[in-house]
Amino acid sequence: MKEKVIRSLPGVPVLLALLALMLASGWIGYMGFSARSVLWVIAGIATLSIALVLMAGLYIVEPNQAAVLSLFGKYVGTVKDNGLRWNNIFFAKRKVSMRVRNFESGKLKVNELDGSPIEIAAVIVWQVVDASEAVYNVDDFESFVHIQSEAALRSMATSYPYDQHEEGQFALRSHAAEISEHLQKELADRLNDAGVAVIDARISHLAYAPEIAQAMLQRQQANAIIAARTRIVAGAVGMVEMALAELQKNGVVQLDEERKAAMVSNLLVVLCGERSTQPIVNAGTLY
Repeated sequence: MKEKVIRSLPGVPVLLALLALMLASGWIGYMGFSARSVLWVIAGIATLSIALVLMAGLYIVEPNQAAVLSLFGKYVGTVKDNGLRWNNIFFAKRKVSMRVRNFESGKLKVNELDGSPIEIAAVIVWQVVDASEAVYNVDDFESFVHIQSEAALRSMATSYPYDQHEEGQFALRSHAAEISEHLQKELADRLNDAGVAVIDARISHLAYAPEIAQAMLQRQQANAIIAARTRIVAGAVGMVEMALAELQKNGVVQLDEERKAAMVSNLLVVLCGERSTQPIVNAGTLY
């Protein structure tokens, strides 16, 4: 089913013509009664009946709206001209909004890639682009969009971990742009046959399920501490190497291996300690 745009007559001139026809039928009827002519009276009634029947062909198409026309169950075409329009009185007319719409899915409980239960929700922005497909390819396109959006969100959530565990790995929490692009593509594949285009799709809620939220928070804190400690140690080792190299280069003091080890130990304690160190000053000789 593909959309076929058809022409329609402007409704205002048709309405004025039908009103004039009604006035003419009234005048014919009046002349028939005055002349006591049955034929004239019948002609007036027939003219009025025709005008009233033709009135059924008038309908209104609002901005960003389309009227899908069918004749005895067969698709005829789609009218997108705005305003008062007129078509065959036997055409059935179903109006479809072409405006941009959005909705927020409910909070879904799913298992992410690593198997941890999470809560996730998304905001979907969509628009009908083919009115005939929206009407005839699915039973209720609005319900279809809502159900398929939740299905696509579930499918996408199971494809990524909540947090990034490896370098270059996409995660739900850290790669919002990539995740949104994947969700939008997933929705477009599912809604294409319904004449619906997905304009945007973004995660609006993301959290661990309540039963594991505390444990996951502790794990995140532990990962953050480990990452911070790793960076501190790496920096401290570099500073110690630089200090030893500068001392040896400038000939400030000559240290044997034992003294170097002691100096390295003291510097690492000072640089990696969580609290400020209290130095002990040696007032005697080095040995």
